[in-house]
Amino acid sequence: MQAAALAAVLAVSLLSGCASKNSPEPFGGGKSGNAATAEEAMAGASEAVQAVYKQSCLSCHASNLEGRVGPKTNLKQVGARLSKEQIVKQIENGGNGMPGFHGKLKPEEISALAEWLAAKK
Repeated sequence: MQAAALAAVLAVSLLSGCASKNSPEPFGGGKSGNAATAEEAMAGASEAVQAVYKQSCLSCHASNLEGRVGPKTNLKQVGARLSKEQIVKQIENGGNGMPGFHGKLKPEEISALAEWLAAKK
């Protein structure tokens, strides 16, 4: 019973750290980056991809892609770890603390976002 309560508290604290833009990063996963770092991180992304990222990804993955909720949310070199197809699947289905965006984002938005992220090596 205590383990379940602890797990629930931990889950809520992780999710609340993701939702609040003013909260400190719980695991040191993201450092508040300056504008140049964010601009460098967005290099190669179309305006449409940047808009999708800012609306749907920024709160957990940060403006500079370093991540806000631990090392697994760092996207700076995600293309070295995952193929475009794997990234599409992750965005659509979520998992490991990430919500799925199937039905929330258009397939072409997911594909464009995944293509841009897959190039991050």
